[in-house]
Amino acid sequence: MKIAIINGPNLNLLGTREPDVYGKSSFESYFAALSSKYSHIQLSYYQSNIEGGIIDYLHQLIKDGIDAILINAGAYTHTSIAIADAIAAIKIPTIEIHISNIMAREEFRKTSYISSKCVGSISGLGLESYELGIQYFILKAAE
Repeated sequence: MKIAIINGPNLNLLGTREPDVYGKSSFESYFAALSSKYSHIQLSYYQSNIEGGIIDYLHQLIKDGIDAILINAGAYTHTSIAIADAIAAIKIPTIEIHISNIMAREEFRKTSYISSKCVGSISGLGLESYELGIQYFILKAAE
């Protein structure tokens, strides 16, 4: 199984950006732990602060034979119809991920353009949200 993890803008700053909201761990160290724990799965990771970069990467995943996607589009969740369209176009099962509980934050964060294009959403459970997404896809593959 191949699972791609995509993080959007400012998530490259995890560990230093608002640690009270996003935690104190960098995503790179968390990804290394995930890759070790799930060594039987091919995990890949991509982060971009640029909307077009995320869209190009989503398109590339078709050629890469990716089975599933976990995407934390960051602020693009609330603004990018283009990323939502790309998720819909590639037809790879995708879970929307958020480290913080977006429903308990500012009003504008309660709107997600990508949710309706995803098989589900995991929000507010910290970095563990990514692992829960991986576990979901493992269970679905076993069915």
